[in-house]
Amino acid sequence: MLDSAGWSLQALTTGPWIYAAVMTSILLDVLLPVLPSGILVVTAATASSAAAVAAAPGAAGGYAPALLPLLLCAATASVLGDLLAYRLARGGGTRLARAVARSRRLATAQERLGETLARGGGLLVVLARFAPAGRSVVSLGAGATGRRLQDFLPWSALAAAAWATYSVGLGWLSGRWLGATWLGACVPVLALFLAGGVAAYVIRRPATAPATAG
Repeated sequence: MLDSAGWSLQALTTGPWIYAAVMTSILLDVLLPVLPSGILVVTAATASSAAAVAAAPGAAGGYAPALLPLLLCAATASVLGDLLAYRLARGGGTRLARAVARSRRLATAQERLGETLARGGGLLVVLARFAPAGRSVVSLGAGATGRRLQDFLPWSALAAAAWATYSVGLGWLSGRWLGATWLGACVPVLALFLAGGVAAYVIRRPATAPATAG
């Protein structure tokens, strides 16, 4: 039964189409944070890693995505999605503000993260890439507040590389240790959510007040 479940998982996440599916999901989830792009990346990496260990990529006569192209697709789509949100925010003005206000999740995240991100600078852009809705808040906020693209883009690229490497790395490790099973997919997904929770906690944590001279 475990083998059957494993190959079912592999059948769902392997095939030449997986690269397009990963890129499309990551491109759009900056505007629709409910899309499970991270889950798709981790699951595809798990199935690919397990196939490599079994020396039977994608099963007999099948196909499995290579990990490096998968990582490059994920990172590239992440940067392109950030740029899309940035450009939309630059030209959106009050219409964008009203759209964000209508989304309870985005409005809450913007309220909680906006001031902290502005105070913390570039490194928090990287942390926010892991936090729920953090990427949306950062990318839309950077455009809406008129931040220069040359200041935003390098941090967006670093955040994309860190997130893609972490996600694909989780899948690679899980595929080697647990194989292409549903357990092998669930463990790295939980680790991805854990990283998101830790990132959100660090971002939202109040800044330490400076010590006063005695």
